[in-house]
Amino acid sequence: MFSKILIANRGEIACRVAATARRMGIKTVAVYSEADANAKHVAVCDEAVLIGPAPAKESYLRADKIIAVALATGAQAIHPGYGFLSENSEFADACAKAGLVFIGPPASAIRAMGSKSAAKSLMEKAGVPLVPGYHGDNQDADFLQNEADRIGYPVLLKASAGGGGKGMRVIEKSADFKDALASCKREAINSFGDDKVLAEKYLQRPRHIEIQVFADTKGNCVYLFERDCSVQRRHQKVLEEAPAPGMTAARRAAMGEAAVAAAKAVGYVGAGTVEFIANQDGSFYFMEMNTRLQVEHPVTEMITGTDLVEWQLRVAAGQPLPKSQAELSINGHSIEARVYAENPEKGFLPSIGTLQHNHTPTAVNFKLGGGVNAPASCRIDSGVREGDSISPFYDPMIAKLIVWGKDRTEALANMAQALAQYQIVGLSSNIAFLQRLIASPAFATADLDTGLIERNQDVLFPAVVPASLPVLALATVALLQAEQSGASDPWQSSHGWRMNSILQRSFKLEEEHGMHEVIVSYLADGWEIGVNGMSAKASLTHRSGNPAHHFNLKLGDQTVTGTVVRNAEMVHVFSQGQHTQLHYADPMAHAGEAESEGGRLTAPMPGKIVAVLVSKGQEVKKGDALLIMEAMKMEHTIAAPHDGVVDEVLYAIADQVAEGAPLLSFKQD
Repeated sequence: MFSKILIANRGEIACRVAATARRMGIKTVAVYSEADANAKHVAVCDEAVLIGPAPAKESYLRADKIIAVALATGAQAIHPGYGFLSENSEFADACAKAGLVFIGPPASAIRAMGSKSAAKSLMEKAGVPLVPGYHGDNQDADFLQNEADRIGYPVLLKASAGGGGKGMRVIEKSADFKDALASCKREAINSFGDDKVLAEKYLQRPRHIEIQVFADTKGNCVYLFERDCSVQRRHQKVLEEAPAPGMTAARRAAMGEAAVAAAKAVGYVGAGTVEFIANQDGSFYFMEMNTRLQVEHPVTEMITGTDLVEWQLRVAAGQPLPKSQAELSINGHSIEARVYAENPEKGFLPSIGTLQHNHTPTAVNFKLGGGVNAPASCRIDSGVREGDSISPFYDPMIAKLIVWGKDRTEALANMAQALAQYQIVGLSSNIAFLQRLIASPAFATADLDTGLIERNQDVLFPAVVPASLPVLALATVALLQAEQSGASDPWQSSHGWRMNSILQRSFKLEEEHGMHEVIVSYLADGWEIGVNGMSAKASLTHRSGNPAHHFNLKLGDQTVTGTVVRNAEMVHVFSQGQHTQLHYADPMAHAGEAESEGGRLTAPMPGKIVAVLVSKGQEVKKGDALLIMEAMKMEHTIAAPHDGVVDEVLYAIADQVAEGAPLLSFKQD
């Protein structure tokens, strides 16, 4: 076994690999960019070496630098994690040439499966069913459009070297083909350095089911059952679970055997995932093979009692697989939710900022390699801590929240409880969206397909409900307590005592729904709190914590509990599993200037301009695409909010822009 390995990655997967290595007595070397100097993965490894500036192309994608660091630090092997260089055959070859073990499959297997079109040709020869499509080398736009017309719409365009939903577009009609092709190719070249695409028939209501395979150098290959990854937004997974709901034993065996056959066909070694697209009737088609560990591997670990990173290390060191197919079995049900820094209500735009408050649910009984008799009911894999920043340079994932239950019903209940305990302040997150998603009738009843989110917009994006009296009372009492704490001068005290009168104060708390004016009347043993025609007597029964304050209030006839976090002018209230954000309108502050008519469209996040679609003086209609930005490895289209005329375009293609920067101005009709 290795005594030292280098982890050529960052974030939660680097931390995950380091945890197993430490348990096995293996020392670890971290590499990091300038943006990650204070990152968690740097802290949890035994050594850490700076390899370049923040952009991945200058740091985490620099194979030469990473190999040089491995040699200089005495590492014997390199674990690539996922993303970055994990599926780069040239990197695997370079490791071997330098005398380093690449903890992954042979370069030949990566090459065979790395091109989606080549892999489909290989699977076609092996008799694996394929979705109708074009997987060839001809990339002429007119030719590809003719192929799409032949296949029949809707058609899915997909980057041949891609993954993670990048370089992927669904096209509904022929007239939209060439614009979508150009956008797809731009994103593909920026993400993978290869703009080759393939075209496939886009199946209606398909499920995304993948099989975890593992092979060693002794000729053994097993499948560790399946994961259902159907719930996606923008072709990126949001929820994953194992086993797949409704999977029959016969279908599981058929898909598992097909996946093993695919792995053996390319001489596979290590961890891999064979992905299938499945119809509701049970028929399935080969989609692609990911020649690496998957983001969602924890749900497989939870139901099989295995540590897949340990398996990777043992296989890479030349040892046989720890278990045979007959020794593998399914125990219970596991669900993983990806907690992202993003705003679901704004098209899932990534959010950047600092995790001012990061309260996670308690992980219970989690032990890597703990065996099927001791699964965790809650597990958290994360690469960030409270006080860390989510930068614009990398994926905006905060954590993976994984739960286990003896069946799917119990796993769902555990996930609901865990999400209710999760608190994030400092940037937008998808936690509330995840709560609605797992509670939605479609997901709860396992009516799954890749369009679940799009089909359930009304349920998943309901109308905003105004803050309740208990929530407003918690926020107001928190503000009152903040005023009173530390006031040693009696003339500065705000406890509200008055001779022969009752003090009344007004607090203005604003949310998306509107402004709430909370009237507080000071009483001898508490307050009378009134808002929106309702009022109740309130008294504080318990307070703890700093800077996040936990309150117990007696409010009328009910007891109200919650956590309140103040972040500048924002007051965040976490109560009964819900997060309410309120802006405290300081009465001493002056109102800002109203926005001018027409206005300037601003950048929703830092990024680069990749396409300018309008020019000065051009008339535009509401919804027209004006320009396209690339940020967080994804393209984002800036559209006209109303009819008007472009007054000025402020940036050109390839310009870098900061969050909030005006992009163009126009005059409203």
